[in-house]
Amino acid sequence: MTQRTINWWRDKMFPRFALYGFLKNLRFFDPFLILFLRDAGMSFTLIGTLYAIRDTATYLLEVPTGVFADAIGRRKAMLMAFGAYLIAFALFYLGYGFWGFALAMVLFAVGEAFRSGTHKALILEYLKLNDMLDLKVAYYGRTRAASQFGSAINALIAAALAFYTGSYRVMFLASAVPYVLDFINLATYPRELDGELAQLKWDTIGAQARQTLASFKAMFTDRSAWRAILNSASFMALFKASKDYLQPILQQWALALPIFLVYSGEQRSAIVIGVVYFLIYLGTSYASRNAERFSRRFRDLEMAINLSFLFGVGLLMVAGAAAWLRWDVVAVVAFLGFYILHNLRRPMNVAYISDQIDSRVMASGLSVESVVRTLLASGMALLLGWWADLFGVGPALAALALTLAVFFPLLRVGRLSATPTP
Repeated sequence: MTQRTINWWRDKMFPRFALYGFLKNLRFFDPFLILFLRDAGMSFTLIGTLYAIRDTATYLLEVPTGVFADAIGRRKAMLMAFGAYLIAFALFYLGYGFWGFALAMVLFAVGEAFRSGTHKALILEYLKLNDMLDLKVAYYGRTRAASQFGSAINALIAAALAFYTGSYRVMFLASAVPYVLDFINLATYPRELDGELAQLKWDTIGAQARQTLASFKAMFTDRSAWRAILNSASFMALFKASKDYLQPILQQWALALPIFLVYSGEQRSAIVIGVVYFLIYLGTSYASRNAERFSRRFRDLEMAINLSFLFGVGLLMVAGAAAWLRWDVVAVVAFLGFYILHNLRRPMNVAYISDQIDSRVMASGLSVESVVRTLLASGMALLLGWWADLFGVGPALAALALTLAVFFPLLRVGRLSATPTP
């Protein structure tokens, strides 16, 4: 079946959605977070614990914030998310020691919980209102491409900050600038994107929240929806727990390269990390933009999701084994493939899950996925940090990927059930 196309940049909201993703991914500390924490004296086990604190706090807040977004207003939830992020950045900039960073992680988790699933629901609501749901894979893929392009630019700016200031800490302060701009962008989104439950009076909030929860609970009886959620959440948890471990691999590679020897080890690492992350995110931006084209190469969406899951786990296994053997170039290339595949999968997963869930509780439904993802990511982060201290980063990554491959028969998705009534 031939799918219609649109002029993306003349669409009413696409540039706004794309700008949101671009600015949201200007987290200048991201390519250096593990190195920042290591520089602050944290072991891999403590880093894994900090990641677990962040993910557990997100887990505890996911469902309440998802219900809040659907019942009160998705735009308000997004504004609360960005306020929490800004406070977290300030705490990272000012804090020292495990407990200071732990508090910052909790505030960061508040932002993640309010944001996750909510902006996707805003996009899907816009597509529903404008009779464009048939374009959801392509539309979401292109907005995600803007996010990944933001990550590519982020890598270059972060590398420049690290190179010229010699400090990872200043990146948290710099990250506040694009987040304030994104706060303004979100505050001016159209009110109708809040969905059916946006126009509420305060004295009816309790009744509306109970109505939303009733629809939300109905999802738990659908086995197909649960398979879709588990498949997406487990792969994303693996990616979230492991992606930052590229940083010590790149640092090891940078220090071994016989170039830029007139600079300090930190400056050489900044150059290599910035360039590699820039190339990675250019690749992931292209992958997100072409996710719909990629999915059409397979017999159906289910096959694309299942095969990409297995291939992604295999790439992480190769990356871990190569890092173990000090084949740094192979490890970096495998990680590049892992990042790209993650971004090819995400628009397909969102489209597949949205076909299983009532549109009235879309933010809540996607928050269920985030609950499962953050719970799994929390456990994986602890395990990965512990294994990295015991055996090294490479063996830890390979072992975690192998563990997930063993559980794939429980995670594979089947053919779509009937599309839920919007």
